[in-house]
Amino acid sequence: MKKIIVSVISVFLLSVLFFGCAPRTTRGAAGGDTIVIGSKDYTEQDIQGYILKILIDENTDLNTRLVNNLGSWIIHEAIKSGEVSLHTEYTGTIYTNYFEYSEPRTPDEIYEISKTGMKERFNIIVMDRLGFNNTYALAVRPDTAQKYNLRTVSDLARVSHELTIGGTMEFMNREDGILGLRRVYNMSFRNELTVEGALRYTAIMNEEVDIIDAFSTDGQLLRFDLVVLEDDLNFFPPYHAAVIIRQDIADKHPQLIGILNRLVGTLNDDSSRDLNYRVDVMQENPEQVARNFLRSAGLIR
Repeated sequence: MKKIIVSVISVFLLSVLFFGCAPRTTRGAAGGDTIVIGSKDYTEQDIQGYILKILIDENTDLNTRLVNNLGSWIIHEAIKSGEVSLHTEYTGTIYTNYFEYSEPRTPDEIYEISKTGMKERFNIIVMDRLGFNNTYALAVRPDTAQKYNLRTVSDLARVSHELTIGGTMEFMNREDGILGLRRVYNMSFRNELTVEGALRYTAIMNEEVDIIDAFSTDGQLLRFDLVVLEDDLNFFPPYHAAVIIRQDIADKHPQLIGILNRLVGTLNDDSSRDLNYRVDVMQENPEQVARNFLRSAGLIR
């Protein structure tokens, strides 16, 4: 009964999100197919969505549609059902959410498990890794780091009972988030608060929390000069970005694979963090940031 309820909810939410949208391949006004590109509900994903859309627009005659602000669960259900054709995903998300998360593995092992599993279970292709690793990280203010002599997460574990952590709902409910973190580092916090993703930086700078979860390519880390603690026990799995695409879409439009592969190696952690900084801090338009990046990388005219 629980599976039936979840399935009904999935169908309902997807129908709400995509009502009025073209299905994954529909005939457009110009006679070309519509490729639906998804992106999640944070800055890096917003930029990635535009990068994929512009790259395809500039190199094919296909029609594209960008559907953004999707949660991890919704976008996964959408690409499974065919409402989304492709999007940028992270190997750590695939490994921990959709396959058995058991023990720390190497980045290559996680990539291969993710690639094989997505093909076998969902008929979805995991393409080559793009070049940046947006893994989880714990960040503190410089004054907190100095007061408690914090450099690593193990340092934090010794004093965690005195401190409050603020994390996103996803982080606070994931095995590769706080659930496993407490166990591996044998830590407990004075208080644990669930904070909306966009507000956790405000919370830490207002001293409402002492520690936040962050992504290693967050532009806000640069803005607020936060100290990122070293994950000295290698708890957080790698979150290497890779484009994933439905097999039926790749079969129908084989040129997409070659076009999307041009992105491989064009981004690293620093350059991705810079793109995020431009949107989050400098308030630049994410579509324009994506276009400028593609031009600088020589991928569009």
